[in-house]
Amino acid sequence: MAVQTLDISPVGRVEGDLDVRVDIEDGVVTNAWTQAELFRGFEIILRDKDPQAGLVVTPRACGICGASHLTCAAWALDTAWSAEVPRNAILARNLGQITESLQSQPRYFYGLYAIDLTNKKYRGSSFYEEACKRFAPFTGTSYEKGVTISGKPVEIYAMLGGQWPHSSYMVPGGVMCAPTLTDVTRAWGILEYFKSEWLESMWLGCTLERYEQIKSYNDFMAWLDESPAHANSDLGFYWRMGLDVGIDKYGGGVGRYVSWGYLPHEDKYQKPTIDNRNASLIMKSGIYDGATDTHLTMSQERARENVTHAWYDEAVTDQHPFDRTTKAVHNNKTSFDEKYSWATAVKDIDYGRLEAGPFARQMVAGGHQGEEWQHYDPLILDMYKSMGGPSLHLRQIARMHETIKLYRQAEHCLREFKLNDSWYVKPTEKDGRGWGATEAIRGALCHWIEVEGGKIKNYQIVAPTTWNVGPRDADGNLGPIESALVGSPIADPTDPVEVGHVARSFDSCLVCTVHAHDAKTGKELSRFRIG
Repeated sequence: MAVQTLDISPVGRVEGDLDVRVDIEDGVVTNAWTQAELFRGFEIILRDKDPQAGLVVTPRACGICGASHLTCAAWALDTAWSAEVPRNAILARNLGQITESLQSQPRYFYGLYAIDLTNKKYRGSSFYEEACKRFAPFTGTSYEKGVTISGKPVEIYAMLGGQWPHSSYMVPGGVMCAPTLTDVTRAWGILEYFKSEWLESMWLGCTLERYEQIKSYNDFMAWLDESPAHANSDLGFYWRMGLDVGIDKYGGGVGRYVSWGYLPHEDKYQKPTIDNRNASLIMKSGIYDGATDTHLTMSQERARENVTHAWYDEAVTDQHPFDRTTKAVHNNKTSFDEKYSWATAVKDIDYGRLEAGPFARQMVAGGHQGEEWQHYDPLILDMYKSMGGPSLHLRQIARMHETIKLYRQAEHCLREFKLNDSWYVKPTEKDGRGWGATEAIRGALCHWIEVEGGKIKNYQIVAPTTWNVGPRDADGNLGPIESALVGSPIADPTDPVEVGHVARSFDSCLVCTVHAHDAKTGKELSRFRIG
């Protein structure tokens, strides 16, 4: 059968900056290209600015995870300026990022991902009618509750930062807030509401304490059969429908995973440096290689970007971000044999292309126990092994599974505040290099800054989407989403919902219109709007 090429533009429901090209042969994707069409240029904007400009500019890189960018910007200057960060400030930074991540969970699952399960392709599934009742956009019972409840956690963020999104309350040396007992009490109430009205009652169908007893694939299956409330919860329903419609059979990806780790411990990172960061994290940093079942360390020194297939006029050799110049080409003409994306190909110099995101974090979390205060969770790794490897279905389970740990860490922050202690220690500004990293809800995020003459000489950002959406590297290795698309079955080329499944399983930030055309004839095959 002849190869059919589809250009799908855009593939998503938030930001229209990702196009996908796939080759289909005998109903299966045999090749794929992910094309990031939007150039922002924050690195260029920040050049020659005051070092603290990143605290204001970078949170605006994204309207839904600005806290993660602010976290990185603050820690980058902390390490460059050898700042001291008080215990309360670390907790307040962590709490801001956690609450922003918590709001992403129901908003993403119901608003961006699960509505695909109402696609006409699944009319033959016994779960289809119920999926439409729950997940249909705007009218679905779970959709309405999930999207609405997602606004609650960031009320806590707004108490800390004065607003959400785009606050700049995290600064070198601490935070510009000092919550009162009233604030803390109100925050507890908001968390309890989020838990009782959605997390336990709708998503889990059980208490957090019962769910936290699940440590393995067999434990999960036993939990599923234990009660109709478990099986019919949104988690239980999604699990069962996913297996029924076969989304556990494709969308795996590169099979290697990266996490910078996040949530520095309040007593162990008060004098932050690049070198002491990994040992100070509650959520551990690392790499997991699925091919060898090996957990490895992660270091920013090994990060490299390649622009062979990206629209930058720079050396095509692998470069550390500190060595990049971010020189964009003036004419970003698309050539899938040459340059076709604004995203760079990010890799680890030793382990190659890596997937970032909640799935990656859980693969890393299933490694060594670490310190008793560090997160260890073997469930998703055991599922991965029991189910024969990765899939887009398991990627969703991993993401939503992390919600419970994030909730517990938010409780920890509120419990550990010492309201009469310091929240800020003024640092001494100086020239130098700094690095700040975290895990945004979509995955590994880091900022590199070089200050010279009291101004920013170089500022570089590698975001989760850069890891995942990046094009081929100099050796022709596919990026994580490109790799995950290969092997995907396409039942109807005029409505390639499977491509959407895979791309959206990485939480690619895209828009609500999908259309496709045959690249050889230019004939448009289909155009439709979800919702």
